[in-house]
Order: sequence, then C-alpha cells, then structure tokens
Amino acid sequence: MTLFSLKRLGPGLLFAGAAIGVSHLVQSTRAGADFGLGLLWALLLVNLIKYPFFQFGPRYAAATGRSLLEGYLRLGKPLLVIYCILTLLTMFTIQTAVTIVTAGLAVHIFGITDSAAIWSVIITMVCATILILGRYKLLDRLMKVVVITLTLSTIIAVFFAFRESITTSSSNTIVSLSQVVPDSGAGIAFLIAFMGWMPAPLDISIWHSLWTLEKKKNTSGTTLSTALFDFNIGYTGTVVLGIGFVLLGALVMYGSGETFSNKGGEFAQQLIAMYTSSLGQWATAFIGIAALTTMFSTTLTTLDASPRAMAHTLKLLKVNDHLSSYILWLVILILGTCSILFFFVSEMGTLVKVATILSFLTAPFYAICNYLVFRDPSIPASAKLSKSLEILSLLSIVCLLGFSLWYVSTLF
Repeated sequence: MTLFSLKRLGPGLLFAGAAIGVSHLVQSTRAGADFGLGLLWALLLVNLIKYPFFQFGPRYAAATGRSLLEGYLRLGKPLLVIYCILTLLTMFTIQTAVTIVTAGLAVHIFGITDSAAIWSVIITMVCATILILGRYKLLDRLMKVVVITLTLSTIIAVFFAFRESITTSSSNTIVSLSQVVPDSGAGIAFLIAFMGWMPAPLDISIWHSLWTLEKKKNTSGTTLSTALFDFNIGYTGTVVLGIGFVLLGALVMYGSGETFSNKGGEFAQQLIAMYTSSLGQWATAFIGIAALTTMFSTTLTTLDASPRAMAHTLKLLKVNDHLSSYILWLVILILGTCSILFFFVSEMGTLVKVATILSFLTAPFYAICNYLVFRDPSIPASAKLSKSLEILSLLSIVCLLGFSLWYVSTLF
C-alpha cells in the first residue's frame, strides 16, 4: 500500500478501532474458550448479515455529503427521535463496558492501584483531553498505528498457538470444525450477546457516516470509491481478527477447564496469559500493551462518536442550541459513565452482556432505516444499491428480525 493510499484511509480504520474491542477481546475469546471453533458459523453469518448496513454509512456520506442522520430525517422526524432515544438508552452502558475492560488491562499492566474504577476515570479523562485538543485529525492518525499493531500481534499469536497445539494429543479435538448451536439458556444468551457486538453495534454505521464527512473536510479527493475501499479494508480486518481471537480462545483455553472471570483485573490477567502461553513470557509486555492499546482506541472512538452523534441529532431536530454542543454531550457521557462504573465495576461480564443484548435487539431498527435511506430518489445513480446488494439487505433484515424474535421467545 502506498503512503498516498494510506493517507486516504481513515474512517474505515476508525470503524475497525471501535469494533475491535469487547466483541473481539472479550466475546470472541470467550466463544473459543467455551465452544472451541463451534461458533465460527455465528461469527461469519452475523458479519455477512451486518455488512450492507455498515457499508451504507460511508456510501451515503460520500455520495451525498450528508450523514445518515440527515437520511433518517428525510424519512421522517419520528425516526430521528427514536434514534435519539435509543442512543440515550445505550450510550452510557456501551461506554462503561469498553472503559471497564480497558481499565482491567491497565490494572494488570501498570499496577499503581488495583481499583478498576479509578483507572476508568483516569482513562476517560485522558480520552476526553485528546478529543478536546486533537479532535478528528488525531483520531485518524492514531488509529492507523493501533490497527496495524493489533493485526500483527494477533496473527503472530495465532501462528504460535497453532504450532504449539499440533504437538499435543488433544489438538484434533481443539481445532475441530464441528459447528454447534447452544441449547441451554446460558448458551443462547451468550450467542445473542456474541452476535450483538460482532463486529459492532449497527449504530456505528451512523458514526461512520459522520467520520466520513470529517475526513472529507480534512482530505481533498475523498470519493465514493475511496470511501468504500477504506470501509472494506476496515471491515475485512474486523472479520479476520474476530476469527483470530476465536482461534486463540479455542487453542489455548478450550477443554482446559479454565473459564474467564467477570472481574476486569482477573480477566485481563487471563487474557494476557492466553497470549503469552503461545508466544512465551518474553511477549507479556508487548501483548499487554497491544491489548491495552486496542481497548483504549475503542474507548476513545466511542467517547468521540456518541457525543458527536447526539449533538448533530439535536441540531437537526432544532432543539435548543445549547443542547447541540459536542462538548456538552462529551461531559454528559463522561459523568454518566463514571457514575455507572462505581456501581458495576465488579460485574464486567454482566455489564458487557447487557450492552451487547441491547445492541442486538436494536439492530433491526438500524438495518431497516439504513436500507430505506437508499430508497430516496435523490441518491446519485453511482451510489444506488446493486441488485445483489439489495437482495442481501432484504434477506439480512429478515434474519435480524428472526434472531430478535427468537431471543425474545426464549425469555418466556
């Protein structure tokens, strides 16, 4: 890849930075540890189902110069109001979930204090300072380094895990490609949580459209083709790394009798031990920093995106100008996150499960809205959906609705 093309990349890597976090480090490793490679079908299926709706974010922004929020407004003001309500219901839980995982890693790596709550506050303040001082340009530059670092470290870890596993008598069982569908209540709940944030919640498509517009402001020559290329690079990366983390969980922990802790600090120790058991003790610091950087990037991008989306939404709804401030919503998100952290700091697993299930159940709403946005006759011909993409979108909507109804039915 040339330096020129690397400079053109940005929103797609921000997408990857936001997506490659809890869904990969936590959920994918759990899937591998508990089910071996048995849930690869779920990972691949949900990535295929969600693909068109994530792609619609940069496609719409690059083609029209508008974010998906404007697209929702053109469909009807009530849809934008619903989006605003859903965001208020999920933004604090999602931010808390990613921050507490980051804090758990920081506790293990840096020590200083074993309080994940204190580390969460420190990390949140550092992220807020970066966003206030650097805004989009700094995010863009940082994410290129983070995604490349994580990709290389994960590929190396998987390679050594495979090499070690083939020397053990149980390796044939561990790497079995037999697929499973959980039938227990706990198994189904995990499957829904796993698919809910794999590779990310669908509202990130809205964030992606906003980041694409920011990229256009800072880089001339951003076109539909470059925006889609950028997206496909980021999306492919999230899928490959998702498979990588499932493999690591399966190769290192499956059948060992060891389970992941719900506490941030203990989970961090297990996660880093999983890597170092494959690479050796020399890699402890390297892998620890790579994992921390990954989660830090997720914390940073989500802390930027939710306030950016809320501020823009309220501006479009023509609410009081003071409520349409990015800084105001950044402060609100920080205060809400820090408040929740002190109540749920010891229940990381429960917190992640709640956030991912909420994301899963709201996915059909975002999928339908993103699809309907492209029914607008004013969309340029070059950006209209191909027949195959339209068919995939409709089938995917049916699947998302079906999965949601299936999950709700299990509750009763």
